[in-house]
Amino acid sequence: MSSMNVEWRVSDDPVAYPDAVAEMETRAAAIRDGSAPELVWLLEHPPLYTAGTSAKQADLLQPDRFPVYEAGRGGEYTYHGPGQRVAYVLLDLKARKPDVRAFVQALEDWVIRTLAAFNVKGERRDGRVGIWVTRGDLGAPSKEDKIAAIGVRVRRWVTFHGISINVDPELSHFEGIVPCGIAEHGVTSLHDLGQLAAMAEVDMALQEAFEGVFGNAGAFARREPSMPVGGGMTAHG
Repeated sequence: MSSMNVEWRVSDDPVAYPDAVAEMETRAAAIRDGSAPELVWLLEHPPLYTAGTSAKQADLLQPDRFPVYEAGRGGEYTYHGPGQRVAYVLLDLKARKPDVRAFVQALEDWVIRTLAAFNVKGERRDGRVGIWVTRGDLGAPSKEDKIAAIGVRVRRWVTFHGISINVDPELSHFEGIVPCGIAEHGVTSLHDLGQLAAMAEVDMALQEAFEGVFGNAGAFARREPSMPVGGGMTAHG
């Protein structure tokens, strides 16, 4: 295992999607050639939709509502916007563990641990990538809503894209798409669940949970993680 540090970056202002993609491309190349450390980049985007490589045009319900970008990752349509914490994760799997499935599972664990810090039980679902919560009023049937999405691309064993957690986005913005092609379930957020966390609190929880998943002696360990605040394989959901 390498002891190279992981850089953490936080962007306070919304980042345009094309700018974020360009930055990821540049940084991934630098990680591959050893001239830059791995990176976790925390940011928000202005309202937009992204289309993965499996996106179906019929799932773009309101094509003129927000800009739509080809994402270069696997999966279908998703929404990004203010109030949603996006974490782009650029790691060198060749130096860690060259296993994309294990990496996606680690991202899921990371989100689940982060949500647990706010007393929210996030869960996996067979056949549905992403993290889900079960909710229901007393005496009413329970339902499942999605609270976090996971979308990755891996090129020459360096990862792109990452996760998004709904902290307090405008949930009606999801109505312009069929999120990740799943029409039978809804979306939720920490605030919608009554957990009024600030973005800075979510960032702190993400950093603490990251060390538990990626920074111990396990498959994704870095011995000295540093966390200052500040075609490939694909999957998404």
